[in-house]
Amino acid sequence: MTFPRPALMVAAGLLLVNAVLAPGAHAPAAAPAPTTIAATAAPTAPVQPAPAVTDSRVVRVETGDTLMGLLVDAGVAPGDAQEAITALKPVWNARDLKVGQEITLQFTAERLQELRFTPALDRDLIARRGEGGGHFGARAEQRALTRTVELATGAIHSSLFEAAHDAGVPPTVLAEMIRAFSYDVDFQREIHPDDSFEMMFERLYDEHGTAVGAGNLVYASMMLGSTRLRVYRYTPGSAGADFFNARGESVRKALLRTPVDGARLSSGFGMRFHPILGYTKMHRGVDFAVPSGTPIMAAGDGVVRDAGWHGDYGNLVVLKHNGTFETAYAHMSHVASGLHPGQRVRQGQVIGYVGATGRATGPHLHYEVRIHGEATNPMSVKMQPGQQLAGKELATFQTVADAVDHKLLALSGQTTVAAAGPHLPE
Repeated sequence: MTFPRPALMVAAGLLLVNAVLAPGAHAPAAAPAPTTIAATAAPTAPVQPAPAVTDSRVVRVETGDTLMGLLVDAGVAPGDAQEAITALKPVWNARDLKVGQEITLQFTAERLQELRFTPALDRDLIARRGEGGGHFGARAEQRALTRTVELATGAIHSSLFEAAHDAGVPPTVLAEMIRAFSYDVDFQREIHPDDSFEMMFERLYDEHGTAVGAGNLVYASMMLGSTRLRVYRYTPGSAGADFFNARGESVRKALLRTPVDGARLSSGFGMRFHPILGYTKMHRGVDFAVPSGTPIMAAGDGVVRDAGWHGDYGNLVVLKHNGTFETAYAHMSHVASGLHPGQRVRQGQVIGYVGATGRATGPHLHYEVRIHGEATNPMSVKMQPGQQLAGKELATFQTVADAVDHKLLALSGQTTVAAAGPHLPE
């Protein structure tokens, strides 16, 4: 039996292995070593601080408020509040702060930066902190306002106030009209349903066309039954603006018809049954029932003859107007602060406040008119008209009145519609 030659086979195998392992042999290539790459970090941007939060707050002036108290209550540091108020002094008096005014405050990081408000229709006041947290400075900015003339008409059904409100008459204009007619019209007793009125007045608009307030009453008329009363605003060369009738007579009389607003005549002049004494007695004046605390006005220019307590009269003020007339005001809760005998007062000046002192059953004003010392019915006293224009002054007034009448005709039939045009002379 023949077998293969093992020695020869082994030798061949060893040769094959040596060939594979020998240097320079064609063995599979080894994986290349990893390449190292130098990494360069991108530059880091500096961290920006978060913007400071700006906060706006609006505060409203209430009765008894002071600017300092308002600011501190709104979160302003007392030192900042005082500095802002001090900065405002050259352009504004803090005593002029009015109830209802709104003040806008700007804060940054809870620190006051700006204070802004509008003390008058035609200007804004701003107190602002300087750059970099510096001291406050203040300035006044004029507001560009446009004046237009508007006409409002209406019939009185329940009250003049309601009729004027329905016609869009601003309260300040209505008050001016009432003052102008108060010398001739008793608004509590002489106005009846279907009486009517006309008012021509200025309305003010800002640069955005928004109505921001009312200007002057230019003209007003009232139709009371069959009687028509008219007044024109006019400024004589020697005095301030006033109202005159069509004849050029000032509407101002020596005495007001009623020295309190909103008065109801509760007791007339003459003999009456006294509610406290229980028998008939002469009532030397008239009584106006009004709430306690209502301001009492001087019926005319004059000098204080007496002011203080007088038995049954309670707190009493007596004014001497000239060599003929005196007026007396009784049962006041208190006399106006500082009022004293010898002091001169102006018509319409507050001289005291309604109360129920002395012999009184409730709050009211007892009002007397004395002529040469004798009590006279205040409701029947006839007063001479005030200033009478004459000569060139009267001619100038007639020119103004004609311009008003012309504007009235142009607006007739329109109620509370703005009428752009030239500003009427005062």
